[in-house]
Amino acid sequence: MNETRHGASWSMAASATLHCLTGCAIGEVLGMVIGTAFGLHNAATIVLSIALAFVFGYALTMRGVLKSGLAFGAALKVALAADTVSIAVMELVDNGVMVVVPGAMDAGLGSLLFWGALAFSLAIAFVLTVPVNKGMIGRGLGHAKVHAHHAH
Repeated sequence: MNETRHGASWSMAASATLHCLTGCAIGEVLGMVIGTAFGLHNAATIVLSIALAFVFGYALTMRGVLKSGLAFGAALKVALAADTVSIAVMELVDNGVMVVVPGAMDAGLGSLLFWGALAFSLAIAFVLTVPVNKGMIGRGLGHAKVHAHHAH
């Protein structure tokens, strides 16, 4: 299948978004667990979750890019270019959904409401981020930077 810069496929965008979702989900869950365990305020828990989502999202991209032989600094630049917009959109949607679901942030880790709302928020974030990634890849941005690197 020939997927040029201007012919970015939905499957390519979905793959990039799934990659982003993985890092975001790890960061979100870890942030929520840490925030809840330490009794942090909801705002602090959300900030921690977002920070960890970016850390894990970038780390997953860097892992693959570093394996291809790129130096750390260059790999970090690729990760920042590839993932920043995708993670930001995903986090905005994900955390927005968590905040608007009544009682979700206060439900606690043992609650089906918390985990159901988190799963729902990540699913909505995925659906809304795929078209963003498709548009970026089609313009040679976002995960196109990672794909371009692996092509060489």
